[in-house]
Amino acid sequence: MYQKIKLLVESKLFQNFIIALIVINGITMGLETSKSLSSNYHSWFELFNTLVIVIFTIEIILRIYVHKKAFFKDPWSLFDFTIVAISLVPASGGLEIFRVLRVLRLFRLITVVPQMRKIVAALLGVIPGILSIAGLLMLFFYIFAIMSTQLFGERFPEWFGTLGESFYTLFQIMTLESWSMGIVRPVMEVYPHAWIFFIPFIFLATFIIVNLIIAIVVDAMNEMNEQEEQHIISEVHSSENSVQKELLKLQNEIKELKEILVKRGEV
Repeated sequence: MYQKIKLLVESKLFQNFIIALIVINGITMGLETSKSLSSNYHSWFELFNTLVIVIFTIEIILRIYVHKKAFFKDPWSLFDFTIVAISLVPASGGLEIFRVLRVLRLFRLITVVPQMRKIVAALLGVIPGILSIAGLLMLFFYIFAIMSTQLFGERFPEWFGTLGESFYTLFQIMTLESWSMGIVRPVMEVYPHAWIFFIPFIFLATFIIVNLIIAIVVDAMNEMNEQEEQHIISEVHSSENSVQKELLKLQNEIKELKEILVKRGEV
């Protein structure tokens, strides 16, 4: 019985079924946001959501039965357990927020799709580096926010009137969203040399600091790929060594058998 359940839980067909169920559930959640569809098919949506929760709960129970304590030592398994546990909380009696949080079930795609899991693992691995760059970016923003408030706050209070407004405006400029015609050119009509402030800011914030974060993530992905390659190579070498040992053992047995036959005069 245990082996059958283990084969079922670890089978590719079962995993594909869970992936398909998550995707379909995501589609139905999107359809529920339509007022007309939600009013006409509310009972069907609720029935399907209940079915999904039941299947996910059964899946978690089977995985706990198969892996036992190892299940609770695996971060991804604990993540799945938490998501399903949130779905089981009744969305009534002041707990309506859990009705909204059920959309978190879609995050289970991360745990069942290996490539997504690899990317998330890479992101978690580079958090210290990203935090360092984020700290540098915040310092950079703070300095430029003070400067922009003092330089342009008097004539453009809606953009640079306070430190907070300057932060938000500079963030918009960093994303390159309507930064030229929407902000910088109107400022330059009053302060013709304002480009001396904005061009270095965009160059440093957008083209250097933000790309540093991308570089760190890419480097982490490459490092993970190298580690996987080394692991595969070591497994191949280990397999080759075991095969060589078995062949050597077989040769010795054949040699011993031949010696026995020679002694008996059968060869």
